[in-house]
This record gives sequence, C-alpha cells and structure tokens, in this order.
Amino acid sequence: ERPRPLVLVCDISGSMERHSRLLLRFVHALSAASEVRTESFVFGTRLTRVTRLMKDRDRDRALARVADTVTDWAGGTRIGESFREFNHKWARRTLRSSGVVIVVSDGWDRGDPALVAAETARLRRNCHRLVWLNPLASAPGYQPLAAGMKAAYPFIDDFLPAGTLASLERLGEVLAGGSQGTVRGGSAVTHATSVAPSMGLTAPGATTPRSLGSDTIAADRARPLT
Repeated sequence: ERPRPLVLVCDISGSMERHSRLLLRFVHALSAASEVRTESFVFGTRLTRVTRLMKDRDRDRALARVADTVTDWAGGTRIGESFREFNHKWARRTLRSSGVVIVVSDGWDRGDPALVAAETARLRRNCHRLVWLNPLASAPGYQPLAAGMKAAYPFIDDFLPAGTLASLERLGEVLAGGSQGTVRGGSAVTHATSVAPSMGLTAPGATTPRSLGSDTIAADRARPLT
C-alpha cells in the first residue's frame, strides 16, 4: 500500500522566525523523500506554494530560494485567511480526502478567530488527518490559549511539540509507522499538554486531541497514527 500524501503548511511569521529555518529543513527532508508525495506551503499573511522550490536536493539553496520568493517572511500572521486560500485553491488538487496535513505554527494570529475555527474545521474535513506542530508546546505548563491556536485546537487530530531535532524525529517515526490505514477518531499520538475542560477548547462534532494523562507516553517512544 502506498504511503498517504503529505501536505506541509509552515508558519513563517515574525513570532516563528527563530523556529522557521529548522522546521523548513525538516520540510525539505520530507519533500526530498521520493516514496512520499509531498506538497509544501508557507504562510505569514498569505499562503505561498513552495513545493517546487523544496524539491531542490541542495537544502541550503532550496531554503534560500524560499526566503527570496515569499514576501511576508517574519511579518504578521493570518492563519484563517491562509487556510481559506488553501481550502479554496489547493485542497482538492493536493488532498482528495486521503492526505495527511501537517501544520507548523505557534498559533499566534492577528486575524478573526472565528475564521480560523471555520477554515481549520474545513481543512480537517478535506484531509484524512490533521497534525499540528507547535514549537511552544514543549514548555512546562503550556496551554493553547493564543487566539488562533485556541480556535483551531478542537479540530486537530494530533497536537505535537516542535522546534527541536528530537521532536521532529518523533514525528518522522510517527509518520513512518502510521501514514497508511489511519482512521480518524483513533487515539492521538502525543499531546504536549493537559488541557482543562473549563478552557472551552471543544466544538460541536470535534474530537479534542488526547492529552498526556495517566497513560503518559515516554518521550523516547512514538506511537503510530492508529
């Protein structure tokens, strides 16, 4: 059975500047894997498709070309508008309901939270599984309270920390173990934080990503998307 296609959507706004280059290296590594069909996008205030640029086998040249091409590097963030553009223009071409979408963002957003929620819900319906990597999520006591993150959270299947090589290696292991035959509604892979129900991070018809509780997953182990 062929691996499911991957769609990577990476936040390159100002709040993500210290993480963007490391995360784009990871995106480049996934894009260079010939056995997995990968589409790559970056966004700040607008969405830019960088799939062809990331196919360049020279990593440094690929990242330099991405930085030269996008016009909103290290600027503001419009998650809702960027997701809306993806849903309208690219979802049908790149997903066809079978792809796994990986969003890389800290969730800080200057737009309308209602739009973030609506477009994240639509994105989830368009794909097989929605994974969100947040470089802030590994911090002790982290809660997804930034407006954009809180709005998107109820519609995410898997919420993982990002920003270190170890966390990205864990994601790679997860995808390698479970990018095929995944069924939505199964147990979440790993959750970076325990979220209180009183925070209101639920929505009708949405399944909140499981938090690390009594069955905590060891940091050196990854579980497949099952």
